[in-house]
Amino acid sequence: MNRRGGKVLLVEDDEAMRTGLKDGLEYEGFAVTVAADGEAALRAWEQDRPDLLVLDVMLPKVSGLDVCKRIRRDGDRVGIIMLTARGQEIDKVVGLKSGADDYVTKPFSFLELMARVDAVMRRTSHERASPQTFKLGDLEVNFLQGELRKGGQPVSVSARELRLLEYFVARRGEIISREQLLTDVWGQSGDLRTRTVDVHVAKLRKKIEDSPSSPRYLVTVHNLGYKLNA
Repeated sequence: MNRRGGKVLLVEDDEAMRTGLKDGLEYEGFAVTVAADGEAALRAWEQDRPDLLVLDVMLPKVSGLDVCKRIRRDGDRVGIIMLTARGQEIDKVVGLKSGADDYVTKPFSFLELMARVDAVMRRTSHERASPQTFKLGDLEVNFLQGELRKGGQPVSVSARELRLLEYFVARRGEIISREQLLTDVWGQSGDLRTRTVDVHVAKLRKKIEDSPSSPRYLVTVHNLGYKLNA
């Protein structure tokens, strides 16, 4: 019995891959709309407003990166997973900075893609309902524009740190395990160690806390994980 659901816009110019992914996603319970180029992708997005985009980087007419930027400029927090060719490291970085939630490198297994799909859809189901801006003490963050200010002064923040903060904001007051963060923010399970989470949380604390060693907002819950006090 299929346990998944929702609307997916699949944008891929390779017909064989497009057909195979469409069949797999429909088998998993998704309603799938397909597009073979960037212009068709934007038309389908405006008409259907899907829950998730699976978006190739290299597309005819309008690139996947430009499609992603256009959607984010509109303020839509729809989940976006980008497909990149092996070795296109710069595309991965630019894709995340353009607003993508995750990426998968070709060739990939369908099981790997579905793990990313599940993680992104869990995350964005909360984030699409979360505020685009958020204030906490003297901290102000605009998730849509990727801006963080503390005491009125701009603070440099990476795409990963911003995504991590947005995840905590969407679940403020909840205890979140390191494993949950690895799955939902990094889109991985087992490939990264929980120490990765600790390092990024420490970096984020330096930017949002008055005293990072004695945090007031982003606190550690012993043996359980982290919690954002708001």
